[in-house]
Amino acid sequence: MRKLFSLAAAMGLFLGVGAAQPAHAVVQTLSAASMSVTVSALPPINITWNGTGSADVTATSITGLTAGIFNFSGSLPVTDPGAFPIAGLAVAGVTNGGANFSNVNVAGPVGLMAVQGVANVCLFAGCAGPPANVTVPFTTGGVNGVGLGGAPIAVAGLVNVTVNGNGWTTGTATVGATSQTGSPLDASGHIKLVSPVTISTNIGASAVLPMFAVMELTFIPEPGTLLLLASGVAGLAIVGRKRMSK
Repeated sequence: MRKLFSLAAAMGLFLGVGAAQPAHAVVQTLSAASMSVTVSALPPINITWNGTGSADVTATSITGLTAGIFNFSGSLPVTDPGAFPIAGLAVAGVTNGGANFSNVNVAGPVGLMAVQGVANVCLFAGCAGPPANVTVPFTTGGVNGVGLGGAPIAVAGLVNVTVNGNGWTTGTATVGATSQTGSPLDASGHIKLVSPVTISTNIGASAVLPMFAVMELTFIPEPGTLLLLASGVAGLAIVGRKRMSK
């Protein structure tokens, strides 16, 4: 009977470690992260990771991903004559909202995360000068836009621009003839997420432009979590040695 009690106590110690986190979720920090936005055949805009961030991670979900871990403002020249009068693209205040993703262990839709910021479509001159431009928000009201889907964002001006956003996927996302492929969360803690966007204009050559936001995350367990897990294993080992000595 005492042996059974000791074993039960050890299992309680080990399982108590998991109780510190909700339902087998483990708080993990980011060891690497990247985000980029690619419009049509233009070079990607790489959005800076600030080196922080965490989430509750299981084999099938990522919840409570930290908002504001990406930040970027910058511009990109457009040199394709077929895109005239678009001469550049400038983005400002790009950042991410908080996120909860599910079904992250399969190639498919996983959830929503807003990519916030503003894009300026620079007309007739590069974005370094004072061109006529159309300002397009990435999201409006926190309910639609890039990384969210919902109703299209339409802005009228010298060029009319309509943005159709979508949620994030670990599978293959396709806009027209262009595609990007994500990858599910693997054993090393790495996941690749893709959000496809369709940009429509009233310019013949640029009537439909594919855009993809791509985010890659790699998680590592918090040191405190590892210590608790190690303590649980040590408790089992101590009880095992006591049983062997009797």
